[in-house]
Amino acid sequence: MKFFISLLLTALLSFAFCLFLPWWSIAIASFIVAALIPQKPGKSFLTAFTALFLLWGGLSFWISYNNNHLLAHKISQLILKMDNPMILILATALIGALVAGFAALAGSFVRK
Repeated sequence: MKFFISLLLTALLSFAFCLFLPWWSIAIASFIVAALIPQKPGKSFLTAFTALFLLWGGLSFWISYNNNHLLAHKISQLILKMDNPMILILATALIGALVAGFAALAGSFVRK
């Protein structure tokens, strides 16, 4: 039950923080949730990783889908040297998930 509460709280808090703060505020949100809800470090990392992977992956897909992947096609050609916006969306989700996961891991260790 702690897993789902942490997952939901991390995703909601990260979304709220990103409305008003820079993108790296997801690390602050993950750190706070991991420090307040006691879990093992590995589970804490997995919770934040999953929450942000789903949040950023879903948001980036939704934004890209609403403009017919126009920007994602161009950026994927510039960065990846291939026309594949889904890999770019996956990379975006992975970067956010890693930042949140390591911040949650640090929060879990601080709690100990």
